[in-house]
Amino acid sequence: MADHIATGQQLANKAEKKLFCCCALFGSNYEDAAELFLKSAKSFKLGKSWDKAGSIFIKSAKCHMKLDNKFDAAKAYVDASHCYKKTSRKGGITCLKQAVTIFMEIGQHIMAAKYCKEIGDLYELDQDFEQAKSYYEKAAELFDIRGDSATSVIQCKQKVAQFSAQLQQYQKAIKIYEDTAQQSLNNNLLKYGVRGYLLNSGLCELCRGDIVAITNTLERYQVLFYVSS
Repeated sequence: MADHIATGQQLANKAEKKLFCCCALFGSNYEDAAELFLKSAKSFKLGKSWDKAGSIFIKSAKCHMKLDNKFDAAKAYVDASHCYKKTSRKGGITCLKQAVTIFMEIGQHIMAAKYCKEIGDLYELDQDFEQAKSYYEKAAELFDIRGDSATSVIQCKQKVAQFSAQLQQYQKAIKIYEDTAQQSLNNNLLKYGVRGYLLNSGLCELCRGDIVAITNTLERYQVLFYVSS
């Protein structure tokens, strides 16, 4: 591992020299530096020097931004996040947020949605359910832009409902479960999940403790159960 770290440092030093030489105004220097930083970061990864690898991936990302290579910059931020996650979820989240911002700027909504989900998962691990809910809501919106990602949208909304219930926002969770059940009835691939959605909604009603609402809900759900069968 020591050899990998030494190689990584040598490559990082070469990259820094590229940036600070007298010709640093030219794009080719940023291209060379970005490539050297990338190789350096990979060497630090092999040496399991996670924080150092993460910081070098960020330097590569910044070089790509100077060149307006936004897709490559976003990918470098993702690579940085995966390194930082080894030691600090907070560092991983920060880099993923940068990646999401760039992916959204260049219209890569599916990529942005994917990493919004990943951010949500990290917040869930930290038991920050409010932030987890927020990023899963964002992921659902981004998947919905494509119009052909119904399953992904529903999966994200189910996580939003789950977090809402954990935050005792039962009415919001109920609405999501019921809306999803209604939307799924007309889809042969999705209608088999209707009963599960209604069951979760019913459990949220029980948590609210409103007997009248529970009775009315059961009557409505009997109709939906029949339609979905």
